[in-house]
Amino acid sequence: MSTQNRATTVKVNQKQALQLVTNLMRIPGKSGEEGKIAAEIVERLQKAGLPRKLISFDTANKKSPIGGESGNLIVKLPGTRKGPRRALMAHMDTVPLCVGAEPVKRGNLIHSKSSQTALGADDRSGCSVILNALLTILTENLSHPPLTFCWMVQEEIGLVGVKHLATSKLGKPKMCFNWDGKLVDQVCIGATGDSGMLIRIEGVASHAGAHPERGVSAAVIAGKAIEDLSENGWHGLVIKGRNTGSSNIGVLSGGAATNVVMPELTIKAEARSHNPRFRQKILDEFKKAFQRSVKSVKNSDGQRGTVSFESHLKYESFRLSENEPVVQTAKHAIEKIGGLPELSIGNGGLDANWMVAHGFPTVTLGCGQQDIHTTEETLMIDEYLKACQIGLLLATATESD
Repeated sequence: MSTQNRATTVKVNQKQALQLVTNLMRIPGKSGEEGKIAAEIVERLQKAGLPRKLISFDTANKKSPIGGESGNLIVKLPGTRKGPRRALMAHMDTVPLCVGAEPVKRGNLIHSKSSQTALGADDRSGCSVILNALLTILTENLSHPPLTFCWMVQEEIGLVGVKHLATSKLGKPKMCFNWDGKLVDQVCIGATGDSGMLIRIEGVASHAGAHPERGVSAAVIAGKAIEDLSENGWHGLVIKGRNTGSSNIGVLSGGAATNVVMPELTIKAEARSHNPRFRQKILDEFKKAFQRSVKSVKNSDGQRGTVSFESHLKYESFRLSENEPVVQTAKHAIEKIGGLPELSIGNGGLDANWMVAHGFPTVTLGCGQQDIHTTEETLMIDEYLKACQIGLLLATATESD
């Protein structure tokens, strides 16, 4: 039987695929500490016969604000036949709540044995989908087009790894498939953009008992600004005509003692929208609200506080056309295993946001993870195994045969 035909008919070894994901979920690897999981993936690939020269790491961790043990892990595989290069990707890091997880199977789900830890299906299930595809290609000698496999770092802290991805190492893939979701029928073709805000308020300190009137409270300035934003519809769900978005004040820190009028306060917030211009409008309204507030608060001597406002892009929004080859290819793979593909747009950030920004059309697919970032997290075994089959179809370019 030719390698082409074998690629068309090969089925995922379900027992091995389950053992793989279970083993990967056991390995600790929160953001910045992906060294052990990266080493495990490399070891498995080399045992399967992949030449070490095809494995590389970039230096994304050196560009990260937290540093980190590892850069993005990249495998660039020549094709056994011609065709446009495809990339398969997932992220290696988990949220800290997953550290110490011990996966156990209960019926059709995999849980964390301890009620104190999350599982790490996000995104060790995705890592396993693409690793299983590559291991199967290597061990079964399957025909395939040029392929690139990427295991990203530091996704959970703001898509840091993919933001600093060494794109020159990828080989110019024409289609990219990212596994990081729940249901395999869902094809995410777009996602919102997110901008962060850092607001620093400087008040005037004064003894809160002896001379409270001499103080300018940073807390009061913040409170009035937040009330302004809330009452005028710029905080929380933001709907203005046809434009929609959201904003959130997530962190407030300041002050040192209850007997001192608060002299300083730092606020971290965010604004999201699929429309970059409207997201900028939300940022502008935040800035104006704090500027108005700081002018309205003064002490007995007529002194006012000050406010500084900074914003930065976390990731840009994107939306692919339904007619994009990567979208159609993903749909064909889902249909081939008997699924009914549904296109979706996400309101959270994905590694796909930065991949598209880098110039690589990318869809995100499900791999069975649910209740992520909580101690209730589980892996849906049936969905995960379907994802493995889809991953193998896409890696061998047999999704529409």
